[in-house]
Amino acid sequence: MMVCWPYFDPEFDNLPERIYGPPCRVWIDNDSMEECTVIKVDSVNKQGILLEVVQVLTNINLTILKSYISSDAGWFMDVFHVKDEHGDKIRDQNVINYILQAIGTVREIENTVKAMAYRNDVFNNSDQLSEHTAIEMKGTDRPGLFSEISAALADLHCNIVEAHAWSHNARLACVAYISDQSTDTPIDDPHRLATIEGHLTTVLRATTTPTQSESEIASPQEVKTAEFGEGTNMTDVERRLHQLMLSAGDFHRPEFEAMTPPPSPRSDGDEEGRKMVVSIENCHEKWYSIVSIECKDRPRLMFDTVCTLTDMQYVIFHASISSCDGRSFQEYFIRHVDGYALSSESEKEKVIKCLEAAIERRVCEGVRLELSAENRVGLLSDITRVLRENGLSVVRADVKTQGEKAVNAFYLKDILGNEVDTDVVESVKKEMDDVIDFEVKNDGGGSSSQQGGCLSSSPPQRSPGFFSLGDVLKSQIQRLSHNFIPTN
Repeated sequence: MMVCWPYFDPEFDNLPERIYGPPCRVWIDNDSMEECTVIKVDSVNKQGILLEVVQVLTNINLTILKSYISSDAGWFMDVFHVKDEHGDKIRDQNVINYILQAIGTVREIENTVKAMAYRNDVFNNSDQLSEHTAIEMKGTDRPGLFSEISAALADLHCNIVEAHAWSHNARLACVAYISDQSTDTPIDDPHRLATIEGHLTTVLRATTTPTQSESEIASPQEVKTAEFGEGTNMTDVERRLHQLMLSAGDFHRPEFEAMTPPPSPRSDGDEEGRKMVVSIENCHEKWYSIVSIECKDRPRLMFDTVCTLTDMQYVIFHASISSCDGRSFQEYFIRHVDGYALSSESEKEKVIKCLEAAIERRVCEGVRLELSAENRVGLLSDITRVLRENGLSVVRADVKTQGEKAVNAFYLKDILGNEVDTDVVESVKKEMDDVIDFEVKNDGGGSSSQQGGCLSSSPPQRSPGFFSLGDVLKSQIQRLSHNFIPTN
């Protein structure tokens, strides 16, 4: 008896690549532009690929000056004009190799991990956060909460290796990497992890009071352990902070602000006092919603906005990004993952508020304290206790361990949310100066606090050199409509 099996040509699996080219192609051009490097990406399209590419560029602190994105049908085409963190073209061959490898493998998980390992080797990033236990926290913020979290972890015999916390609109999100105090190894005992989660949840829930609004109570205080795989980096943590803040509802105004009339929009920190404007209008002919953003330009801005739209389950089909005179102009053509444009004013209003929150939450007003000291168990708890006892509240924290040194950066306000008095800072400095290297920076001019947005009737006023995909699309539709001949 003969058994026949169908024949499959082994080259069949490679047929799409042979027809359309490899899944992702990357070009890095240092010749076309005088002042920046041009990065071009052609790839098979998938949901979230734009964020992955932007995240690769953000990982190495590249500033995106201009970008054009098109991803209709099954193909993704993108152009980025970038500079490095020193404002120069990308000349370092190690950096170029990393970009080619990381973007060229964004569709392949295994190769992406290898690319991140390559990045750690090239950029001397020896910190392996995956060797420690990650704890995520979100909830309603209050003065001194970050200090209480630090003290609670110290009481639980946990060493804080690294921690990052954002506070915005009375919400707090924090990602901390901890190890066992005595062995400096990951904590993997389920019972101990449950104890840590329970203790920290109690600390967060102490914020909830009977007078809080329904929206605040609907945002649960949550603590959980998180698994970060090998190759975890700072941008992964920042995306997680965005997700935690979004789920905590930081796009809602706090109750005490909601009870007062909305103030007039405030300056977003540029010299001319110009304001952030976010607008949304629908292009009914093409079934797109057009999101337009104008605000003060800053590093990582595109990452923050693309991250928020992606996490809200919107697909970006086309986009145009540019900057001029310190202002950023962004335009996104989006649909929901179900294929529909934004259909209601309430949905538009929520997207506007979430984008405003994403732009605001990273940038902090107030005094920035940079502290470094010999690392020891309980150091962070002691530092934040001194800050709390002097009436200072941490609104953002970046805590790292570099070898035997602990390097901490805090943005501070007083307990009422006002600017910090210099006398208080000097008092804190004297109290800790004998054991800690202390540097104070006033970042008050970097405010990004704005109130309110606008709907489709008032899109941002764009600079003369801004290229708008929306204007081109509308002109084409109008031109086509003029060619129609009415029939009787």
